[in-house]
Amino acid sequence: MPAMVYFTDMRANQNENLFAKIGKLLHRCGLQEKIVQGDLVAVKLHFGERGNHAFIRPVFVRKIVEEIKGCQGKPFLTDSSTLYPGSRKEAVSALTCAIENGFAYAVVGAPLIMCDGIKGHTAVTVPIEGDVLQTVQIGAEIVEADAMVVVSHFKCHELMGFGGALKNLGMGCSSRQGKLQQHSDVAPEVAEDMCTSCGICLNSCAHAAVTLLEGKAKIDPRRCVGCGRCISACQQKAIKVKWNEAAPLVMKKMSEYALGAIRGKEKKTIYLNFITQVSPACDCYGHADAPIVNDIGICACSDPVALDQACADLVNAASGNPNSALKSGHEPGGDKFRGVSPTIDWEIQLEHAEKIGLGRRRYELAGI
Repeated sequence: MPAMVYFTDMRANQNENLFAKIGKLLHRCGLQEKIVQGDLVAVKLHFGERGNHAFIRPVFVRKIVEEIKGCQGKPFLTDSSTLYPGSRKEAVSALTCAIENGFAYAVVGAPLIMCDGIKGHTAVTVPIEGDVLQTVQIGAEIVEADAMVVVSHFKCHELMGFGGALKNLGMGCSSRQGKLQQHSDVAPEVAEDMCTSCGICLNSCAHAAVTLLEGKAKIDPRRCVGCGRCISACQQKAIKVKWNEAAPLVMKKMSEYALGAIRGKEKKTIYLNFITQVSPACDCYGHADAPIVNDIGICACSDPVALDQACADLVNAASGNPNSALKSGHEPGGDKFRGVSPTIDWEIQLEHAEKIGLGRRRYELAGI
């Protein structure tokens, strides 16, 4: 049986604006049945990098918050720290960036809570039945939440082909250790020319994997457990992730992390994808290039696999923008994601997610 994906375009008039349409989408997905009085509801989104502007507008998130409150739930906005050193590598910087991007309480009406703690290491080991992984490291506040509304900006991604609900779940709900596990199968390495021998990384490691040799930090891969603490601790950004995992395996691991993120909340989670400002790269960059297609609309579903499949189909059915990073596939029906990243088989994330029971690729699209 196909999953129901509800869709609205971006048209609005004096009788119905986009905020009203968002409310309709949520209720068509059964928000009022999934949330009961007192539920702590995680609104999982991407806060956007400083300098980026393609992330979802905070005023739309405020409408989602209002609808959750209307069901007597208690919403909070949440995201996780980044694996790589940068302006969102820990909670203070990440929340400052979120507020600067417009996600302040005064705008959205809900508190902001990082799901993986102050330094990205507060996680719960969640057992799963995956093909690649048997346990995943999920941010503790995601695990503790009673329900979730996963709000994703649907766009291209250089490693996944596209980023939607599955990436927001799998990568976005994991701890730093989880992100490292998805991207790499080896210990981080030290760029010796950047190392100042300050010793902070030694104190951050609980497994004695870091030592100082000849005035430079060294990481012993035999002792390293892949927690990623040294990466965030290094103020010189000298400790680097070895991005060595091939894209197909990253997508499979990400799908399995998504399975762990919703464990126990499978029937209490709703997904919204905004197919707007479909940029050629992730919102993690400090810029956003011209969209590859015009704004299409907003989709909602209780199945993240069906939702991402429907959004991918809608993007591919559109006409590509000539003055964009799109290299091929401009015609309606052309593969827009391979048109940006020709070597990436983006369907792997959908195929694997369906295989492990996260959802179905078959869907029926229904306008509201």
